[in-house]
Amino acid sequence: MAECDWDTVTVLRKKGSAAQSKSKQAVTAAQRKGEDIETSKKWSAGQNKQHLVTKNTAKLDRETEELHHDRVPLEVGKVIQLGRQNRGLTQKDLATKINEKPQIIADYEAGKAIPNNQIMGKIERAIGLKLRGREIGQPMEPGPKKK
Repeated sequence: MAECDWDTVTVLRKKGSAAQSKSKQAVTAAQRKGEDIETSKKWSAGQNKQHLVTKNTAKLDRETEELHHDRVPLEVGKVIQLGRQNRGLTQKDLATKINEKPQIIADYEAGKAIPNNQIMGKIERAIGLKLRGREIGQPMEPGPKKK
């Protein structure tokens, strides 16, 4: 431990020169001299972001053999639309009735949504028509009443 000298400081790199000046005067002086000027912008400078979140939504949109998402058939979308119109509901009214966003109803009717059994069940009960199974579009039979 005697060979450790706490007063000795080792510098591994040199201090920045005038080329790294940030003042406007230093930049204009360097431009006049014809020196190369490199400008770099720091990514997310001044923010408290430490992690970069990447969403692979492009992978989900690309439908390949190994990554394929089933969509709601257009037949089901038309049944939802007809049932909703027969009840005199708008997309917004139906969405409010089943506690979902109006965009979800629009996606189901357009055949863009990935089917969710909970949402399908809510829509079935709200419009009174079956949306799953062989009997798509048939009226729902009343279920057992709770006591």
